[in-house]
Amino acid sequence: MRRKSLLLALAACMALGTGLLVTSHAHAQPKYTVAAEQLQEAVAQRFPRRYAMGDLLNLTLQAPRLRLLPQQNRLGTEMVVDAAGPALASSSTGTFDVDFALRYEASDQTVRAHQLRFNTLRLAGLPPGPAALLEAYGPTLASQTLQEVVLHKLEPKDLMLADGMGLEPGSITVTPKGLVIGFVNKPLR
Repeated sequence: MRRKSLLLALAACMALGTGLLVTSHAHAQPKYTVAAEQLQEAVAQRFPRRYAMGDLLNLTLQAPRLRLLPQQNRLGTEMVVDAAGPALASSSTGTFDVDFALRYEASDQTVRAHQLRFNTLRLAGLPPGPAALLEAYGPTLASQTLQEVVLHKLEPKDLMLADGMGLEPGSITVTPKGLVIGFVNKPLR
């Protein structure tokens, strides 16, 4: 009986053409996959971003290059940053590096960045004063730049089969090719 249900679910999934996968193990739950390219495209749409540090410095962050970090179950990103303003003798370009975990937000069915870790903010040729200011401001900039950034939105059709089976998105696992979103039983209400 359970095998028949799984086969019907697989057939329905294939007919819908969704990213939802159902494995053939007796107790396996469906999984939804998101390719690394989809993540990169979603993040790139939200950049460039500009930030002012008072009247001293203006930063422009270009679209990040995402890195999959499956060993840590996190994503990393490196962004080109352009800095200009009265605190600098001339404009400067460098890199801004952070990594983050992922979470599912049920209210809008999105996968979001959270638990950001600031790694580095380096600009070429900066004098010690502005360099120290940027290093101190790095964690705040990381939070403003990527905290809760939407990396992927699941569509109702992506969740229809799982919802019909009484499941909802649960774990998010970073793999070498992208993300795998596992499903768990919905809590009884």
